[in-house]
Amino acid sequence: MNTEVLLVRHGVTKWNTDGKFLGSTDIELSNEGILQAKLVKERLNGNFDCLYTSPLKRAFETSKIILENTSMAPNIADDLREINFGEWEGLTLSQVKSRYDEELYNYMNDEVNANLVGGDLSLRNAALRAKNEITGIAKQNMGKRIIIVAHEGILKSGLIGIFNWKMTMFHKLILGNTSISKISFDENFNSMLISLNDTNHLGIDYKYV
Repeated sequence: MNTEVLLVRHGVTKWNTDGKFLGSTDIELSNEGILQAKLVKERLNGNFDCLYTSPLKRAFETSKIILENTSMAPNIADDLREINFGEWEGLTLSQVKSRYDEELYNYMNDEVNANLVGGDLSLRNAALRAKNEITGIAKQNMGKRIIIVAHEGILKSGLIGIFNWKMTMFHKLILGNTSISKISFDENFNSMLISLNDTNHLGIDYKYV
């Protein structure tokens, strides 16, 4: 029997709509984010065996909403926390470009490491952390359907690590708020990406931030 992992990004926050590097800063869901979490809860409809979540508020709050009316409790996994963007936290992309132009260029174009200024130090570090956590959770729950609620950056990093993509893939993927991406692991733990960035539950007018 295959093991299914559904990667769910948290609902939207004010920093998301403001276009800021959010990272490890612990920001709560906005009212819109709470509504999005309720919509993904209806979509998932309790049809899973267990749920793991980042400890950061925006992911944990999304998880609690998803688990309403079920008997399950969220499992907190610290290594699902968002990438720590170091000195870029709280800045917009234009602000980072004006202050760290060379570093930003390397972050966007380096296929191997994609260094950061402080924090997790590189996307490569984040990819290794996320891959180990996601695959570890899957191995602990073989044959089950697992929900993982976390953040766009660390979920994209996890996909890069699991599928051995170049670091530049980080900038070519979008995972919308409360999007669902599905990975399947067979009995030999070979991985297959089944779906990516499914936001059908948010309707056709959903705008990515």
